[in-house]
Amino acid sequence: MRTAFLVAPEGVEQIELTSPWDALATTGETPQLLSTAPGSVQAFNHLDKGATFPVDMTVDQVSADDFDLLVLPGGVANPDALRLDRRAVDLVRGFFDAGKTVAAICHAPWTLIEADVVRGRTLTSWPSLRTDIGNAGGTWTDQKVVVCDNGPNTLITSRKPADLEAFNARILREVGAMT
Repeated sequence: MRTAFLVAPEGVEQIELTSPWDALATTGETPQLLSTAPGSVQAFNHLDKGATFPVDMTVDQVSADDFDLLVLPGGVANPDALRLDRRAVDLVRGFFDAGKTVAAICHAPWTLIEADVVRGRTLTSWPSLRTDIGNAGGTWTDQKVVVCDNGPNTLITSRKPADLEAFNARILREVGAMT
């Protein structure tokens, strides 16, 4: 299974990138880091700068057809920047149109909202996105992980870093690494 992680050049919450990445790596998966610009991305540990990570490909070099799974890590600045980039939004929408699995944590559903793919779906997120999700036609619920199969694809969402164990387990189940 080919997995893509989509992040902005700056602002991704580091643990929300590295934890699912490392979980997938234990299965032999080699995820690809996509961004809107080449080079590297600057991660954050809440408001403090964290590590930098090399970008494998930019959004204009790939399509949803190149991958089976898309992971959208959070951080406040990361999805806020992604939702302003038409190419990133189109890529996210492409995963939904192709019926592929998408996993999003924390503030990442902002990008889903911009891609207009939450209507009629149930999901979770950081609590401050509750109204945004409702206004976009989705149903917000307060759970560690929510799996919504209402549509052509599977959407996995989670609230926050404290929920990463459940989020990662559900992603691994999706790729067939756990039952």
